Amino acid sequence: MKPSDVRPGAPARIEYLKVQNFRALREVEFKELTPLTVLLGPNGSGKSTVFDVFAFLAECFEVGLRRAWDKRGRAKELKTRGGEGPVSIEIKYRERGYPLITYHLAVDERAGRPVVIEEWLRWKRGSHGQPFRFLDYREGLGRAVSGEQPDAQDRRIEVPLKSSDLLAVNALGQFAEHPRVAALREFITGWYVSYLSADSARGQPEAGPRERLSKTGDNLANVIQYLAEQHEGQLERIFAVLRSRVPRIERVLAETMPDGRLLLQIKDAPFSHPVLARFASDGTLKMLAYLVLLYDPVPPPFIGIEEPENFLHPRLLPELAEECRTASGRTQLLVTTHSPFFLNALRPTEVRVLWRDEQGYTQTQRASDLPGVPEFVEHGALLGHLWMEGQLGVGDPLVNQGAPTRPLRARKP
Repeated sequence: MKPSDVRPGAPARIEYLKVQNFRALREVEFKELTPLTVLLGPNGSGKSTVFDVFAFLAECFEVGLRRAWDKRGRAKELKTRGGEGPVSIEIKYRERGYPLITYHLAVDERAGRPVVIEEWLRWKRGSHGQPFRFLDYREGLGRAVSGEQPDAQDRRIEVPLKSSDLLAVNALGQFAEHPRVAALREFITGWYVSYLSADSARGQPEAGPRERLSKTGDNLANVIQYLAEQHEGQLERIFAVLRSRVPRIERVLAETMPDGRLLLQIKDAPFSHPVLARFASDGTLKMLAYLVLLYDPVPPPFIGIEEPENFLHPRLLPELAEECRTASGRTQLLVTTHSPFFLNALRPTEVRVLWRDEQGYTQTQRASDLPGVPEFVEHGALLGHLWMEGQLGVGDPLVNQGAPTRPLRARKP
């Protein structure tokens, strides 16, 4: 049974992202995003910054704009050097059964405090007519159209916010009369942008089942406990995959200690007693955490993973990439990587190549749009091999930081 077999139905999908004045992302667009999108580029090319755009937006909804803004050093560190205007993030996403919806957020700073310069939601009903904004706010003042299918002819209700650093979607999305706004709020607050750490997974948290893995993985034992109690079959599938990836692993145990803490233990097949997770290898814990995330019975609508190759054997990475693609049938994944082994399992349409131009700003291009790459792949070449040979134009920090300037000729392997 594959991860996609657990729950049918198409999740909401982000199809477009545009970012302006967010650190090195002076103006970057990602069009026609795929369910699995992988960012590739040299160190400092902007991969982690794109990753942080999603983390920033999620934190704005989870803990508030001001905390998310302050955490990143405020405007001094967050805004693009030499850039003008506010930090702007725009996503286009599609819920099943609804037209494409655009969410736009622009934030600037005044007297050390973030201010929502503008925030709006827009869609177009039907194939004719003009797109219209069914939510439109500026600095805490604005209006919204209520109802399941807000239309341009419907009455707009003005609802002032308490402060100019509050997000209208976050505030109005808590009310039943704004179901489309509520759907976006639920979508973004459900994002999982991970910073998984093997050391965090070695902890001994307080006992008690948890449905969702934390951003660092420090509640891995709690999630194992939850799966054992509520989704035993799914946990057995995770163990089956883990056994195929890590030799001699039999199962993982989450045992409650007398002091109320939860002890994670890993049982090797040849031995009668399990090993404490704090003595297990980094690779074993990272692989277990990834499998728990990808085989989640009810996965987050969006998952971000940075450099999954860390601590994992290179031979495991193509299979992990395939499992990410399978999981993308139930969620959407954004992955950053430096691994040619991970890339070898990917399609050119799934890979976005990033580099910095002469002014120091991030640029991006889809691998399938790079000259010669589709022809190479059509003749049997793998993306990881092409990247290591320099055929993608980026990746070697000692040779070239930019996109290829000459067409490449495909050769038969």
